[in-house]
Amino acid sequence: MSEPHFDFEREAMAQGCRWVAGVDEVGRGPLAGPVGVAAVILDPEDLPEGLDDSKVLSEAKRDELRPVIFAKALSISIVFASPEEIDAHNIRGAALRAMARAVRALSLRPDLALIDGRDVPDGLVCPARPIIGGDALSMSIAAASIIAKTTRDALMRNLARDFPQYGFASHVGYATALHREALALAGPCPYHRRSFRLSVDAE
Repeated sequence: MSEPHFDFEREAMAQGCRWVAGVDEVGRGPLAGPVGVAAVILDPEDLPEGLDDSKVLSEAKRDELRPVIFAKALSISIVFASPEEIDAHNIRGAALRAMARAVRALSLRPDLALIDGRDVPDGLVCPARPIIGGDALSMSIAAASIIAKTTRDALMRNLARDFPQYGFASHVGYATALHREALALAGPCPYHRRSFRLSVDAE
């Protein structure tokens, strides 16, 4: 399988776009914690090596790439959709709202946003192009996926200090057997998504 490329970005630049952002989210599936969204504008003259979909990279590789992306990118933003926002707007709606905020929060206003997935959020400050499986195809989206994943994982590990009974440090909020068992014993904490099926026998 080939690594993500910069063809989408260069195509847009050839059509007059100066800044092209990649946007990706992480954390749709967990029972607890926020959805994290990152937007990244890479420097076409100084692209990081080794970028890939965060899901296929080891934790060590993601942690190695994170500071490289921060050092080389022209602009990065990271935003979260809280459990309350997820409960109010459903997981898809909350993720899309956060994507729009992430693009708006960039220090450089992009001329185009490459969005991982099939949906284009409302309220974007620029045109957008959805790319299904974009985190495995576009270097900018892959960079955003790494930043979103490493940032959200770090946040969940911090939450584990205040709520050690749930094991957030190991599963970062996902529906593991350990997490289900902890919920059955302790009930949900303020960071659990009440609109999700939290019972121990939920599939």
